[in-house]
Amino acid sequence: MRRVAVYLFAVVVGCALGVGSALAMAGLLPGASTMAFGDLNVEGWHSDFAIGSKAADPYTRARVARHGLLALAKSEAVYFTTSTDTNGRALREDCTYRINTGRALPAQWWSVTLYTADSLLPLNNDKALSINATSVEPEPSGRWEGLISPTPPANAENWISSRNAGNFNLTLRLYVPSESLLMAPGDTLAPPAVHPVNCRGKPG
Repeated sequence: MRRVAVYLFAVVVGCALGVGSALAMAGLLPGASTMAFGDLNVEGWHSDFAIGSKAADPYTRARVARHGLLALAKSEAVYFTTSTDTNGRALREDCTYRINTGRALPAQWWSVTLYTADSLLPLNNDKALSINATSVEPEPSGRWEGLISPTPPANAENWISSRNAGNFNLTLRLYVPSESLLMAPGDTLAPPAVHPVNCRGKPG
């Protein structure tokens, strides 16, 4: 009986650890962050280049399914996400941010979309949850600028609405990325910088 009890205990502990680690790796535990994966970090924007490749393990596939990424092949699209501003603080609804990039993004087309911490689109009818290569008018250098805020600015061009978003994150999608980005993302990508402007009327 003692041996049976030991075996049963080992089985229960093994199952608990296995299920717990699987849920954690897949981002399915309560309060788990969408940012808790991917060892690629380019200026605060995170990615896992296993997404969309044959190297994706079951944990990665589960996270993709859980968080709704459209996991195209890497040659077709790569994804970067951030949940912090340039000061390392969490992005939140009651702050206004200026988002810009210093040069063209290394892809044929791109978009930046805002999601809640639960990987959902915030519930508002502003129709301004994303900006992309078609909606902005970059300078000859490829530089462009936008604004993230809960209320529309006087000039609502290149505006991303954070109304009802709470703490949020941004997803950068790069479609048909350059070969250099796939080979050396850290050296190639200059991702958008998210600068805090103010929070509830106070400096960010």
